Amino acid sequence: MDQFLLTLLRAVGIQLLGVFGVFFLFGFALSIVQGATHKVYRRSVGWKGILWTAWIGTTIHEFGHIVFAKIFRHKIGRVSLFQPDERQGDLGLVDHSFNKWNIWHRVGNFFIGAAPMFFGSAFLALMVYFLLPNGKNVFLPLTNGFTSVDVAFQSLKATLANLFTFENLKAWNFWLFLYLSFAIASHLAPSKIDRKGMWNGFIWIVGLVILANIVALLLGVDLTKYILRVNQYLSIFFAIFTYALIISVIHLLLAAVVLWPFKK
Repeated sequence: MDQFLLTLLRAVGIQLLGVFGVFFLFGFALSIVQGATHKVYRRSVGWKGILWTAWIGTTIHEFGHIVFAKIFRHKIGRVSLFQPDERQGDLGLVDHSFNKWNIWHRVGNFFIGAAPMFFGSAFLALMVYFLLPNGKNVFLPLTNGFTSVDVAFQSLKATLANLFTFENLKAWNFWLFLYLSFAIASHLAPSKIDRKGMWNGFIWIVGLVILANIVALLLGVDLTKYILRVNQYLSIFFAIFTYALIISVIHLLLAAVVLWPFKK
């Protein structure tokens, strides 16, 4: 019995970390950088300073919530794609409700909360493809997946090298892409309310994964090798999240330097 429980916990841990770890890791990192960037603006030019990126970044953020709320069949109430409220500190909102007895609705809370990361990443990928002269080749190094840390590093290095080429730097659409990247990446992270919803849904995901693994172990099936096959498709998210994090850090550093003389 002890061996069964140990095997079960190990399998569940590996599966959850392998599939969802990248979203929690980058979600946390992006939230930290985003919060620091907003603080720089508030302490210099004021709260309205973030609006130069928020007008599009928040719109995409909230639209992501709408899309995933539809997918998981939540009832959508009030929607404000971009409605800055300095008093509340809000930039937009999407109210949605669900049937607490519906497992699909419950699980959906995770994906609805994380939707800005999914949707924003997809938008960044589309911009790479359509706005950059070499857009089709930017993510080519990632097609073989990450078989080791060194391979992952080299793949990411090659991807960034493809992105910041001399040809791209000369093109006006690259700079448009860069600005839009600043705007989207600066509002990619789930908000505090989003994270609360994510945890609510994640608990149900954990429960379902545990049940699935109990059945699999009793049948002698190794569920881990099947679930971890998803990792080959997550490499693109890893690359885009890495790019978004790099862009967010650059935004933070530039804002800190440029706005330092205006610090209150």
